[in-house]
Amino acid sequence: MSAKYNIAETCAASISLEDLTGLSDDKSKTVWDPSTKLTYGAIRGSENLRSILARLYSSKSASPLSAESILITPGAIAANHLLLYSLVGRGDHIICHYPTYQQLYTVPASLGAEVSLWKAKEDAKWQLDVENLKSLIKPNTKLIIINNPNNPTGAIIPKSMLEQIVQVAGENDLMILSDEVYRPLFTSISPMDPEFPPSILSMAYPKAIATGSLSKAYSLAGLRVGWIASRSRDIIEACAQGRDYTTISVSQITDQIASFALSPDCIHNLLGRNIKLAKTNLEILERFIEQHRWAFEWVKPVAGTTAFVKVSREGREVDDVLFCKLLQEQTGVMLCPGSYCFGNGKEFKGFVRIGYVCETAVLTEGLAQLKTFMREGYRTVPTID
Repeated sequence: MSAKYNIAETCAASISLEDLTGLSDDKSKTVWDPSTKLTYGAIRGSENLRSILARLYSSKSASPLSAESILITPGAIAANHLLLYSLVGRGDHIICHYPTYQQLYTVPASLGAEVSLWKAKEDAKWQLDVENLKSLIKPNTKLIIINNPNNPTGAIIPKSMLEQIVQVAGENDLMILSDEVYRPLFTSISPMDPEFPPSILSMAYPKAIATGSLSKAYSLAGLRVGWIASRSRDIIEACAQGRDYTTISVSQITDQIASFALSPDCIHNLLGRNIKLAKTNLEILERFIEQHRWAFEWVKPVAGTTAFVKVSREGREVDDVLFCKLLQEQTGVMLCPGSYCFGNGKEFKGFVRIGYVCETAVLTEGLAQLKTFMREGYRTVPTID
């Protein structure tokens, strides 16, 4: 059965080119120039797009980035894969924040690297322990991978913890990769908060790398535009060389549309729209969770587009895979089962991931159907022994 109410989606509700044009303050500008000759275009991404991104990363940094610090890719999934393909191999040891997007730890393993999972704990509000990080470091450790804001939990790594991570990395000469695709969708923390998390590139660490895209926070997943950003010329050049075997360039059309979306005339309105949507929908989801505390537990998300919710019955976690299967079959509501998508079938049993920054009507209708299921079909879902 296909999903009628997709509240597993991790992108902020998608927009059209018409919508994007309407969000721009400069109504005389077009999203792309139809007279452009459709050659491959700039291999590393246009100077315009890379300069815009460099300025965005430089806004909170004492040391500005240049366009040469940015490499444009077909989405963040390509950015992460390219970086890992270029820098990681057999004999290396990688430490990866967990739970997180599966690619971040399975790709290094597929390249022959040993991977240790740096586990965030639910009872610590999905926060990380720096002493645990120190205990995972080995003589061949090469890279620490973090996901900030985090998928699936919606937690952040606060500034003080980022500072500790940078200190540990510096003491051991390690690279840091921060997957920041959900940045800057912050719903429950203000930029004025002393623990507000800056981009890893604002931490003045030369071996820091950030990946991002227009898919999640910017509602433009269909463009397939992402990037790698680093102050290290060696890292950027290694990735550029590795990309010669995988990708020539992104489309000139999507490069131009991305530049339009991130321009000063548009970016603030686009992000304003999505942050408002995220806050509105999170309030709706929070009310739903509070009304169903007899079955649902969560750590309320601080940022991003996802919530990681535990489902139980009479104190025992339900089978999350069957819960999601029956829910979709009976109501058309789609959720992600936590153990299957994030725990390799072993961890996070009973958890489901909800993507709540969809269209508000989709979330509202989906939760209404979920409410009906909790009165009826929920009782047929087995618990985990």
